[in-house]
Amino acid sequence: MSGCMSGLNQDSSFVLSEGLQQLKSEHPPLLDRLEELLNLCVKIEEGMHIEENFNKLRPAVVEFLAELEPHSEREEGVLFEMMAAYIGREMGPIAVMEYEHDQAKRFIGTFLHNTKNGTEEMAKEQIIHNAQLIKDANYTLVSHFSKEESILFPMAENMLTEDEKQELAARIKII
Repeated sequence: MSGCMSGLNQDSSFVLSEGLQQLKSEHPPLLDRLEELLNLCVKIEEGMHIEENFNKLRPAVVEFLAELEPHSEREEGVLFEMMAAYIGREMGPIAVMEYEHDQAKRFIGTFLHNTKNGTEEMAKEQIIHNAQLIKDANYTLVSHFSKEESILFPMAENMLTEDEKQELAARIKII
C-alpha cells in the first residue's frame, strides 16, 4: 500500500485538525444545497412546470454561489497554497482540485450569464440546456468534495506541521 493515496482515509477513527475539519464540515450544507438545485433541474428536464421551476433555479444558484465562494477561497487561497509548497501545483492533487473548482465555477458562470434576462427569450430547449449546466456543476462538486474528504484532507493532515495546521485554522477563520 506504500505510495497509494487511496488508503489514506480507510481508518474511520482518522481525526482531522481544526482547520481541515472546518473545511470538511462546510461540505454537508453545500451538498444539501446542491441536491436542492439538482431536484429543480430534474423537474425542468422532466417538463414539470418548466418556467416556474427555472425561475426558482436562478436565485437558488445565486444563493448557492454566495455560500460556495468563501469555502472555495479558504481552500484555494489557504489550504492549496500551503500544500503546494510541498507537492507543487502544476500536476497532482492540487492541479486536479483547482481544475475542478474552475470547471464548476465555469458551469455556474455560464448559467448565470445565459439566464440574466430570465426565460423571456428562451426556448424550452435552451432552458433545459441551462439546467444541465447546473447538473454538471452538481456532479463536478459532489465528486470534488468526496476527493477532498478521502484524499486531500488526510494528505494535508499527514503533510502539514502542527504550526502550519494552526496557521491554516487561523487563516480560514478570517475568510
